[in-house]
Amino acid sequence: MALTSDPKPPTGTTPLAKRQARLAYGLLAPTLFAVSLVVVLPLLAIFWISVKPVALADLRPPTAIAREQFRGSGDDMRIEYRLRNSSQDKIVSDVVLADTIPDVVTIRGDLPAECTLDDGTLTCRVDEMEGGYNERLIIPVAADDPDLAEDVVEGSDPIVSGRGDNVLINTTFTLENFADVFDGGEFWSVLWVTLFYTFFGTIGAIILGLFAALLLDRQFRGQGILRGLFLFPYVAPIIAVAFTWIILFDPFSGSVNALLVQMGVVDNAINFFGQRPFALIMVTVFAMWGYFPLCFLFILARMQSIPEDMYEAAEMDGASPFQMFWYLSIPQLLGILSVLFLLRFIWTFNKFDDIFLLTGGNAGTRTLTVNVYEQAFAVSNIGAGAAVAVVIFFCLLLFSVFFFRFISREEGL
Repeated sequence: MALTSDPKPPTGTTPLAKRQARLAYGLLAPTLFAVSLVVVLPLLAIFWISVKPVALADLRPPTAIAREQFRGSGDDMRIEYRLRNSSQDKIVSDVVLADTIPDVVTIRGDLPAECTLDDGTLTCRVDEMEGGYNERLIIPVAADDPDLAEDVVEGSDPIVSGRGDNVLINTTFTLENFADVFDGGEFWSVLWVTLFYTFFGTIGAIILGLFAALLLDRQFRGQGILRGLFLFPYVAPIIAVAFTWIILFDPFSGSVNALLVQMGVVDNAINFFGQRPFALIMVTVFAMWGYFPLCFLFILARMQSIPEDMYEAAEMDGASPFQMFWYLSIPQLLGILSVLFLLRFIWTFNKFDDIFLLTGGNAGTRTLTVNVYEQAFAVSNIGAGAAVAVVIFFCLLLFSVFFFRFISREEGL
């Protein structure tokens, strides 16, 4: 009779494995919570604002504002309350102004129709304040010492309450923000500029980084100093570097233009950052130059991990330097080159400060990120700016899906 044993339970179903899984999830919970706060919540907020009719002035909900002043002298002394609506188009309802009348003054005459006085407490009710509402409530008073009365009255602020509709949290939604984004041909021209700047800026930075890594892959005197110099474009303050480029390429006093004219390359100075298509080419070249050191570091680190035996064997077989580079180095570098392309593409696509400092988005250099700034702050349309940010998110999402679905599969990532 053959002996049979119980089948081994699947991995992860034993009581110990379940306890370990619960412990792991418990340890990861704070990290997941922090990531949600830092990444997910701002992303959800952008999606929410993109479908809201929000302008820059709507970031503060409409409120009732009151300012108290003591005016006049003799028989014309009075307390004035300037009551106004902070919004020019939103309604504030159920407005109540409350203030304590100090003992140093005595109310004389009739109160405004909106106000009542009860045991030294003045209460003024306004059912509804239209947008742009501005009114003065005048309370006639008498005082033995006007200077003391002025100090006491203006030393305390009245309490104002009211209910205004906050467009950020109400249930009003709209797709006009996205309609404004895709209206006309402006969006597609901005998208084309963004793709040109991102693609060629990324490819150029990787090629320059690869070339620099090939130069410094061999030991020679002064190698460390040269590596440090290659890192300068990446570590230098962006605002200082951008203004240096602007000064160098200035059409009136720039050294580059003066050199080109003296050499006879051009007849007249070129406005590199203010003329199409030079402006777009220059900001793209700036992106290549400014961010190739990062690619250089990654590529150099990977090249130095390739075994030297392969190159020695290939050299013994009569392979040329180009053949060793193309058939040995490139296959070993494809993984890191793919990762660099993904990271640099996303980072360059989201770049704002370079273009804003160099051209301000003028002369055909307006990208989607510059468009977000212009919509949200220059035009004061926060909703439209958030809509452009959502478009940027989906563009990068589609690129990432395409990259991991096709490119990374071919490279074995």
